[in-house]
Amino acid sequence: MTASPLLVVANLSVHFDRSARAAVDGISFEVAAGECLAIVGESGSGKSLTARSLLGLAPAGAHVSFNELSLAGERLPAQGARRWRSIRGASMGLILQDALVSLDPLRPVGREIDDVLRLHTTLSQRERRARVLELLHAVGIPDPALRARQRSGELSGGLRQRALIAAGIAAGPALIIADEPTTALDVTVQARVLDVLSSLRDSGTAMILITHDLAVVSRVADRVAVMSEGRIVETGETNAVLRAPTALPTQQLLAAIPVDVPRGVALTLPLDEGAVAPAIAAHRGPKISIAPLDEPGSVPPPALELRSVSRRYPTPQGAAIQALDSVSLTLTVGTTLGLVGQSGSGKTTIARIALGLETADSGDVLLDGHEWGALSARERRPRRHILGAIYQDALSSFDPRWSVERILSDALSVGVSDTRRSLTTINELLDAVGLPQSIKNRRPLHLSGGQRQRVAIARALAPAPQTLLCDEPVSSLDVSTQARVLNLLDELQRHLDLSYLFISHDLGVIRHMSDRVAVINEGRIVETGETNEIFTAPRDPYTRSLLAALPRVRR
Repeated sequence: MTASPLLVVANLSVHFDRSARAAVDGISFEVAAGECLAIVGESGSGKSLTARSLLGLAPAGAHVSFNELSLAGERLPAQGARRWRSIRGASMGLILQDALVSLDPLRPVGREIDDVLRLHTTLSQRERRARVLELLHAVGIPDPALRARQRSGELSGGLRQRALIAAGIAAGPALIIADEPTTALDVTVQARVLDVLSSLRDSGTAMILITHDLAVVSRVADRVAVMSEGRIVETGETNAVLRAPTALPTQQLLAAIPVDVPRGVALTLPLDEGAVAPAIAAHRGPKISIAPLDEPGSVPPPALELRSVSRRYPTPQGAAIQALDSVSLTLTVGTTLGLVGQSGSGKTTIARIALGLETADSGDVLLDGHEWGALSARERRPRRHILGAIYQDALSSFDPRWSVERILSDALSVGVSDTRRSLTTINELLDAVGLPQSIKNRRPLHLSGGQRQRVAIARALAPAPQTLLCDEPVSSLDVSTQARVLNLLDELQRHLDLSYLFISHDLGVIRHMSDRVAVINEGRIVETGETNEIFTAPRDPYTRSLLAALPRVRR
């Protein structure tokens, strides 16, 4: 590194219990002005704890030590010191992953940005108001005057994330720490956010990018440091590390990326914790045999079908938003139909209508060949177990007071005879998803992200569903945990004859998991076909634009 370092970190360690191994164990690195250092690793590797420690935000009970921690030649204060109030926001900016949680839901986003300017600059109120609009425009938010008056809940995920970036850079900090800033964003919005971050770096801002996404790293970062179990195990120029990784954790991260891994090929992991236990084979349901098409009446009806489904939502102004416009989808028994599109394209509305949580304004929804969408809740109840769901945020979908045992016991209490179940006990469910029985007494908050998602899958399997609606089931997981969960879903499908409607903004995941793909844009299905056909010869311009934005690791 030729430029003198702006940030110097020497022998940084974080302990929660002096007798236990350090959560961050003696790491050292430097960052220069105009340089982006990416810190990558699995969940629990210590990368986010490192970021929070650099900002004086280590959790309660943490003991932070270092030989040197300085910014622009000045030693940074101890954790919890009052001087941090004048540093955070002014000299060091922070951009977090979840903008919906990070932004105050009761205040307009313009007020959030204005607060940073009020606390860390001498601008007048009029000057601050103009600066807020400049910042919103700079991060690519259309109609900044309107958006500044809106609250976070009124903005899409991509607009919220860009508003959070605007707040993070408002006072012109010399260093920005971005912790998973593009996780859970669709590919086109992710590309815009990365463009904003790249322009900040090019203008001279130093940046630390915390992520598990190596495709993002290859696009933005100048150097990369790979963390594993609290230590930096490999560091170097980004292209060199990604082209020829020497450390096993780096090789594992690269091997777990689903982009361009064909359907049916397991993602490579050294220790595949996602493998289905052999005991599942003993509990398999009857294999569905699909006869040739020339035998009339021999082909089972679709597992799930939407026929010309439309849905409109009224607005406070009296107009209406057309969320879905004559959407038709067919999920064949025992296969996976991938549904992909930008944020706001209608994917979640389809999921809610398919699950019976909303009613379509027009059109039909059929489950296993029978009417489903027009039924009342009471009429659906006897067949509700046929259709299960796995959600993006497993933690929010659980009662935080319940143990794993109670969560699964409740799911098994659904009125389905055991003769129709493939998995009839809590132990069998845990075994099926590769979890030890020792976690039965733990609550969701005390599980890792991957463990929580496995419990969510076990809960979905308990009522013996034939079809699972998977709504962004891996978007919040690091790449290795994601790979294990995807391998698990593939194995469960083969052993239990499940059908998946797989909803995701991640084109790499969609290609790896799907037999067929449907592309949705502004409430309309613009293209449907076999997965390889969609990805190699897309017909619709919107599909081509999505594929052009698909991030790949550049080596």
